[in-house]
Amino acid sequence: MSLSSLPAVRTTAFAPRMAALLREHTGKEAFRLEADTVGVAGHELADRILAARRATETERPTFKPLHGRSIGRGEAASLMRVIGRDVREALERGRPKESELAGSWPHTGHYFLRDLILGSDPRRLRILMSRNLELTPILTWSVIAAGAAIPRRKRPQRNASGISALLAEAGGYQDRRHAMGMYRRTAAPVCFTVSTLVANALWLGAPFADGVPNRHLIHESARLLPPSWNILRLASPEYPALDARIGARDDVLVLPLLSHRDPALWDEPDVFLPERWEHLDPDTAPGYLPFGHASERCWGRHLVMPLAELLLDLVKEAGLEVDPAQRRAKVPVVGLLGVEDVRLVRGGRRVL
Repeated sequence: MSLSSLPAVRTTAFAPRMAALLREHTGKEAFRLEADTVGVAGHELADRILAARRATETERPTFKPLHGRSIGRGEAASLMRVIGRDVREALERGRPKESELAGSWPHTGHYFLRDLILGSDPRRLRILMSRNLELTPILTWSVIAAGAAIPRRKRPQRNASGISALLAEAGGYQDRRHAMGMYRRTAAPVCFTVSTLVANALWLGAPFADGVPNRHLIHESARLLPPSWNILRLASPEYPALDARIGARDDVLVLPLLSHRDPALWDEPDVFLPERWEHLDPDTAPGYLPFGHASERCWGRHLVMPLAELLLDLVKEAGLEVDPAQRRAKVPVVGLLGVEDVRLVRGGRRVL
């Protein structure tokens, strides 16, 4: 399965599992994925399912229990307010005078954002922002355990982020380990999501037409390659009452990956057309769920757009472009949905 706004030039290769979903189920309302799992792509049924009840703590994409310790909604909301202030302060400092954004994306964009927002944080915290930790939870917790073994500093580092205060305020080893885990849970998704959305937009649509707002580019990127491509709801008595195809023991997987390409909802659904957002409201467009359902939006969505717009501006101002020699990019299943290794170069020259 391939997707591109420039089909003769670039091919986007989905992992086999996602390619099969797109090939076999696009335009369908509900279908059985596994013996105990029903997939839902119809926007009206998805609306009813997601509005039926709030996500449980194990269904949340970010704030799941941490080493068996529950993360209440109040704690999660408080953490998001703190990282929100850190993002606003980073934006208020103004654009960096120099930034090297050529290279492989989304990695390059991710580390730029890490340094922009969290650059003054202790090393043992900044290392938690490594994309390599996505390879396995065991690796992540090994790094956290090693960092937590170091006693806390008596004073926070100068100009450190607000979210780094989690570690500064932690006492013993267990508290430091929890604080470091929450730092990664809170800060890393912001950088992961923004860099992925921008990399996707660059691959799917660059070079962009003059005058197209960056916001439209990001919304269209999120439509074709939604970073959170599925929303899990575990078996619940509300769901069989909504649709007879869902059994009492069936988990439900709502699939923005498919509703974002439903030909009944979108003109030219497989084409990157940012201008469509001149007439669409991303908060109310049927079937459009890049930041979750209206009943329970992602708390970080307001951080994503200004950071993504900044990154796009910096890429454009630097005169960077997708390497003309690159014809193919893969979309793996692991992590956020996005192309890997999009190579940005300056002046048509590849940066190694």
